[in-house]
Amino acid sequence: MTFAPHSITRRLLFVGFGLFIAASQVAQAAEIRVITSGAFTEAYKKLVPEFEKQTGHKVVSAFGASIGNAPDSIPTRFSRGEKFDLVILSDAGLEALIKNGNVIQGTRVDLVRSQIGAAVRKGTPKPDISTVAALKQTLLNAKSIAYSASASGTYLSTELFPKLGVAEQLKDTAKKIMSERVGAVVARGDAELGFQQVSELIYFKELDFIGTLPESVQQTIFFSAGLVEGSTEQDTAKQLIKFFQSTEVAETIRQTGVDPVAAR
Repeated sequence: MTFAPHSITRRLLFVGFGLFIAASQVAQAAEIRVITSGAFTEAYKKLVPEFEKQTGHKVVSAFGASIGNAPDSIPTRFSRGEKFDLVILSDAGLEALIKNGNVIQGTRVDLVRSQIGAAVRKGTPKPDISTVAALKQTLLNAKSIAYSASASGTYLSTELFPKLGVAEQLKDTAKKIMSERVGAVVARGDAELGFQQVSELIYFKELDFIGTLPESVQQTIFFSAGLVEGSTEQDTAKQLIKFFQSTEVAETIRQTGVDPVAAR
């Protein structure tokens, strides 16, 4: 079979154009480094692969607590010079990074609201935390309590326990958990009762979730994104933020135990 010269020319142009488009797509694909804290982690893990699939970008992920001095906490990682393009953590943690010059002023975007809940090991009695009085009695009755070293645990230990008048009594029974999820501690039986962000408890199959703190003593925390100073991939980071805010992913986010702040 033979081809006319003009036919061969068209085929070569078509192949060349295809190679040009492929090369352009590769050139446009970016790699961004993101670190996120606990409450948004489950939603993040579900959504990032879809973002990568839709955009061709590569997301390199890291995880750590919003606050505190644990070796893998977000503040500690910034203090030792680790490089990121985007950070997602509690609003208070983000404001501290802005103040320290790690995150660019004016780039904060609130992604989700999160509340604190409690859980016990599956098959064990479920204590009552539905009222403030019931919560106080449950805390006093528990033989061992685990709470996060991050934002929720800081609120419990520095504000709620003193407010309820149980801080002194809990010195021997309540323990701050470093570099590990509270759910894992309760699941293996190392604590009778665990408190953490709802989104960090509900996916443990070994646990029974018993509810959120009573509204009058609940702390609703925003988990927010910010662009990191010195990042060379700010446009891609902004694209990821918009993806997290989109209506298409809102229901997926809700299913992980947090509420989207804005879906558009």
